Amino acid sequence: MKFFYIKRLMSQRGVIFAVKSKKRNTIKKSMKNVHFIAIGGAAMHNLALALSEKPGYKVTGSDDEIFEPSRSRLEAAGLLPKAWGWFPEKITADTDAVIVGMHAREDNPELKKAKELGVKIYSFPEYLYEQTKGKTRIVVGGSHGKTTTTAMILHVLKEVGVKADYMVGAQIEGFKNMVSLSEDARYAVFEGDEYLTSPLDSRSKFLHYHPHVAVLTGIAWDHVNVFPTFEGYVDTFRKFTQLIEPNGQFIYYAGDENLRKLAMELRQDVKKVAYDTPRHTIKNGVTEVEHGGGGTTLRVFGTHNLQNLMAARAACMAIGVKEDDFWKAAGTFTGAAGRLQEVCRSESGVAYKDFAHSPSKLKATVHAVREQWRNKRLVAVMELHTFSSLTKDFLPQYHGGMDEADVAMVYYNPKVMEEKRMASFSVADVENAFGGNVRAFDDSEELKKVLRQMAPMEDTALLLMTSGNFNGVNLVEFARELLNNEQ
Repeated sequence: MKFFYIKRLMSQRGVIFAVKSKKRNTIKKSMKNVHFIAIGGAAMHNLALALSEKPGYKVTGSDDEIFEPSRSRLEAAGLLPKAWGWFPEKITADTDAVIVGMHAREDNPELKKAKELGVKIYSFPEYLYEQTKGKTRIVVGGSHGKTTTTAMILHVLKEVGVKADYMVGAQIEGFKNMVSLSEDARYAVFEGDEYLTSPLDSRSKFLHYHPHVAVLTGIAWDHVNVFPTFEGYVDTFRKFTQLIEPNGQFIYYAGDENLRKLAMELRQDVKKVAYDTPRHTIKNGVTEVEHGGGGTTLRVFGTHNLQNLMAARAACMAIGVKEDDFWKAAGTFTGAAGRLQEVCRSESGVAYKDFAHSPSKLKATVHAVREQWRNKRLVAVMELHTFSSLTKDFLPQYHGGMDEADVAMVYYNPKVMEEKRMASFSVADVENAFGGNVRAFDDSEELKKVLRQMAPMEDTALLLMTSGNFNGVNLVEFARELLNNEQ
């Protein structure tokens, strides 16, 4: 039996956690031959890369198809399967663990073989927890902002010299992979996704992590294919807070009514830390945040990112980072890939791309660019690409989300809806649901034609928002074309 204890240190800045174990490596020493079923996924291939870099681990994997950039990255690491498909002979008595990806089904031949041989089977989040049982875990969840907040925490920890294992849903400048695991890090920082664990496990991913420091940035209904009611969606966040380790911390956005209710329901041993939007100024497109030590000029912007920054501050201080050190590091954070990422500039224009797809993310992103560039024309273009966004009954959730844009366009691909066997809707349905001056398109060529008629976009802030690519559009090249900037 393994015994764990939490050493609780008090300081002027709050509680510092140091989780120790009499046995730091909680996975059996023999568990070093690990096989990935569906290795090509965005999260899965990053975990495979991270594990292959740990001494003594042998990693193999299979998949029925692998796309870029996963394919090139796996190939460079010598982990790309030699052939597509499932090969039960890869699972042997020497296999110590099998990690199952999102599109593995119950009848997967390799999964069946693992069960027959009694090989330990993990989902992606289960294996991350297994690797970090002896560490202090910071887990960032919420309907929006969790990737950026996680990235902010990791950036600060790196700048102040604190090593941490991690998992984050986007590439961060200065970090090789989106997952890292080690033997000697005392801390683990995870982006906590509320989506289901796998087709074999309907629990939310973040319910496997058992945080010592839990961060929730906000709750706004999403993933309607998994959570058909808002009440059910809120309940999975409630379960997450109930899994905070003894004497842990719950860090939450004070402006969210649902989070305030969850805080009131929490156990007495859990410390509640609320945060809000800090005082700040915006001048010539640059944001400066005010704090006790003076002011810090930021390289990111937007009210939601200022809130994310305060969440990251609270999490870092929970494990002992000094406030002055935090703000010094925060000033050099450039953002996470695809999150309000500047892709090009012209003499008078600027273009961003963003992952925004849910109603809350869309509204926050449009507002951020409007607030940052009040004197520029804001052209906002969004693609409906996720399951929720392509659900007709969910469309009204977007109402008013693009009202701050001078020009607002929404695109969706009917062929994608057919492939997903989803009920169709019309351009008029989209325009009525969004309201305002939104113009909808179901043909990407027509959308590009209309945008090209506006080029060159002078005195314009162009915002391209999608978790896809507008049916094969190179967003960077297209943005440069529209701004008449060929750099």
